[in-house]
Amino acid sequence: MEAGGAERLSINVANGLADEIDGSFICVTRAEGPLKSSIDKSVGYLFLKKRSTLDLKAIFKLKKYIKNNRISIIHAHSSSFFLGFLVKLIYPRICLIWHDHYGNSEFLEERSNLILKVCSYFFSHIFCVNRTLKDWSIQYLNCKSVSYLQNFTFLKNNEELTDLKGVKGKRIVCLANLRPQKDHLNLLNAFNMLLNDHPDWSLHCIGKDFNDDYSRKLKEYIREKGLLKHVFFYGSRQDISYILSQCEVGVLSSKSEGLPIALLEYGFSKLAVVATKVGDCELVVNSTELGALVPPENPESLSLALKRCVESSQKRLLTANKLHMKVISKFSKPAVIHKVIDMYSVVLTT
Repeated sequence: MEAGGAERLSINVANGLADEIDGSFICVTRAEGPLKSSIDKSVGYLFLKKRSTLDLKAIFKLKKYIKNNRISIIHAHSSSFFLGFLVKLIYPRICLIWHDHYGNSEFLEERSNLILKVCSYFFSHIFCVNRTLKDWSIQYLNCKSVSYLQNFTFLKNNEELTDLKGVKGKRIVCLANLRPQKDHLNLLNAFNMLLNDHPDWSLHCIGKDFNDDYSRKLKEYIREKGLLKHVFFYGSRQDISYILSQCEVGVLSSKSEGLPIALLEYGFSKLAVVATKVGDCELVVNSTELGALVPPENPESLSLALKRCVESSQKRLLTANKLHMKVISKFSKPAVIHKVIDMYSVVLTT
C-alpha cells in the first residue's frame, strides 16, 4: 500500500463502494504502507503477508476470506490480476474483474503480456484508466468486455503534519513517486530556468524515494545547480490535502501516464496546473482555460508554461477555479462509483 496512483484509486473505489453495496473489502498482498490509514472503517481489511508469487498459504487464506464474507467479485488492480486468477482456479464461482493502471501507456510495445494474455480468458471485465490501454486490451487480450473508467479523487481533510518550506504564496508542488517515468529531471531543468526570473519560488516534491540511481541523479543535479534552498523532497506523505493547501501551482513532468490521480488532486484542491501532454491528461485539461499542457521531455516548454503561470496570480486563480469545477463534476466519486456498480451488476447476471 505505497502511496502510488493505483493504490490510492483502489482505496478510493473501496471507500466509495462501502455505502453503496452490501460489503466492500480491501486485500493487501505483500506489504502494508502509509495508505492503510486512508481506508474507511466500514471497509473490510485483509493483509495476506504474501511471500512469493505462488504462496499457497496466502492463496487459500484469500479464498477462505472470500467464502466467509460471501464475496462475489474480485476487483484486481494492476499486477494483482495473477493472484485473482489463481483464486479463481480453485474457486471458479468468483467473478474476476481486472483494473489496468499501467503507467507506461506511451510505451506499450515494451509491455510483457504472455501471462496476462492467458489470465485474461478468466476475466469477466477489464477496466482501463485511459483510452490507449482500452484499445490495447481489446487488441491483445482475451476478454470481450472492456471499458474505459476514468480515475477519480476524493481528498479528506486530514491531520496537518507537513509544513512546507519556502515563501508562502510562491510554492510549486509535484505529487509523484521518484520513478523514471515521472521524469523529475525534466522538471528540475525547467524549474532551474524559472529561477532566473523568479528566484523566490520553490519546488516541493512529494512521493516515495526509492533511494536508487534515479533518486541519486536527481539529488546530484540539485547539488550541482545550487538548488538546495529552492527544491525540497518530503518522501511519502498522508496529509496531501494540507500540503496542497499550502501551494499555488501543481505540476507533472511525466514521460508517460494513464490518467494521473495527482492531476485530479490538484484540480480538487484549486491549484493552477501545468503538466505534460501524455496519457489522458488532455481529458482533464482540455483547454487553456483549465491549465497548461506541454510536450514531454521538453524542459524549455515546461519552464515557459510555469513562468506564465507564476507571473499572473489572476490567471492562476481563474484556471484553478474552472478546473476545480470540472474535476468535481466529471472526476468525483459519484461520477465513477455508479459506473463500477453498474458493471458489477452486469457481471453478476451474465
